[in-house]
Amino acid sequence: MQGIEAAREYYELFGRPMLEEKFPGLLPYIACGLTGSGSECFGFDDDISRDHDFEPGFCIFLPDEETVDRRTEFLLERAYSALPREYKGLKRPMLQPVGGHRRGVFRTAEYYREKTGSPDGILTMGDWLSLPETALAEAVNGEIFYDGYGEVTRIRQALSFYPPDIAAKKTAGLLLLMGQSGQYNYLRCLKHGETAAAQLAVFEFARSTMAVIFLLNRRYRPFYKWSFRALRSLPKLSLTAELLEYLITSDNEDAEEKSAVMEGIAADIIDELIAQGLTKANCGDLEKHAYSVNDGITDPYLRNLHILSAVTER
Repeated sequence: MQGIEAAREYYELFGRPMLEEKFPGLLPYIACGLTGSGSECFGFDDDISRDHDFEPGFCIFLPDEETVDRRTEFLLERAYSALPREYKGLKRPMLQPVGGHRRGVFRTAEYYREKTGSPDGILTMGDWLSLPETALAEAVNGEIFYDGYGEVTRIRQALSFYPPDIAAKKTAGLLLLMGQSGQYNYLRCLKHGETAAAQLAVFEFARSTMAVIFLLNRRYRPFYKWSFRALRSLPKLSLTAELLEYLITSDNEDAEEKSAVMEGIAADIIDELIAQGLTKANCGDLEKHAYSVNDGITDPYLRNLHILSAVTER
């Protein structure tokens, strides 16, 4: 059983009865679920995942102190702490896990301020451009089992994906990086005898390609160690994962083949850009498609920013 299933069962067996019995008046103001840090919140956990920061439990979200006072918060924390410390072979540690406080009672505003810098899910253009994608992924992952107040659901919806212009700016920059690294610099580095630089070009191409594919699927890219697993589960271009794995795990003995694979990936990406109406370019040059996507940004300020301004998080 994966962590999110265990959390849902734990909530239904122990959490919900506790809340209904001891805090019935609180039910209209809280939300319960599993979200945030940890592979289980993405559904990526396995037996190895259980060696750290893995425990039975769930998150309880409270609104502001004017709606739910500190004393009620304290009593709720005590009641949560009294729930069974072991379930389905999972044990809650006596001390806080390495990753910090991941389960239990949270103030909604404090939780989302920590994840995104915003207590209510409202972000400025600058916020969208600067926030790490992994933080946004953690803000909306997992599952909410119950939301009587609706605040958590509203915030998750507001943060569910980048606004169209932001997504386009990121896509444009990443396409440019794909073209520079895969279509231009890889073979040139080898011709110069710079084999290590050629490998860096492959890695840059793979990383940028993966990021573009997540954008085209309207999904946030999670932390790098889960990125291939997440990529394989996407509805569009998921088969690219095997090609990228080949590129980054093989040497340069057959450089022409690796270059051809990158060109094939580029062609698939371009086909999807065209299908989504994101580019007007008509060629196989990723750089030209990058500037075409950038030209389609409606906000003039964002459009006129440097094409790489939204992909400085490397």
